Amino acid sequence: MKGIFENISTIAAAVLPLFDIPLILHIIKRRSSKDISMLWAVGLWVTSIALAPAGILNPNWASKLFNIVNVIMLTILVVVVWKYRK
Repeated sequence: MKGIFENISTIAAAVLPLFDIPLILHIIKRRSSKDISMLWAVGLWVTSIALAPAGILNPNWASKLFNIVNVIMLTILVVVVWKYRK
């Protein structure tokens, strides 16, 4: 039973940060990020960076995977928000 929950949590850890993709695509499509707070985006990114070392050093693969994918996706989000700032 433990293996099933570990597999589910690993899949969820990889998928959860991918929910940033619709927001990124929406910003690119509109060519504007005026309705997205730069403070919010940078705050999420900084928090993710601060949590990453603990997550990566954690022996749990779900935690490692989540932190790596989350840092990548939030970095892309911050870059897109900044690029389309008007």
